[in-house]
Amino acid sequence: MGTPSADLYATGSTGHFDLFVRLCDVDPGGRSVNVCDGFVRLTPDHADEDPVRIALGAAGHRFAAGHRIRLQVSGGAHPRFARNPGTGEPLGTAVRMVATRTTVHHDPVHPSALVLPMV
Repeated sequence: MGTPSADLYATGSTGHFDLFVRLCDVDPGGRSVNVCDGFVRLTPDHADEDPVRIALGAAGHRFAAGHRIRLQVSGGAHPRFARNPGTGEPLGTAVRMVATRTTVHHDPVHPSALVLPMV
């Protein structure tokens, strides 16, 4: 029980980018069940050397023996969340879209991690 989160060291080529994170429970047969998810929209104000904490929805879930934990990370979740044009223009009036290359870093200097509350 609690609120899981993902601490990700991420960069986006345009500075304006989204991160959508979903926590899943995968059974031994490969069936994936969504547990919770979270979303954050980033701007050039985000310092690349700082992790982004993405709070996922509160969850009360037990991963059974033999199951795997899957963390899906994507650059958006349209139509659930509005598309990010990648330009910084207001969402309702943006007329141009720019593809953004998003990179999640994971190494000793950038220890991206899934944080699971334990009870």
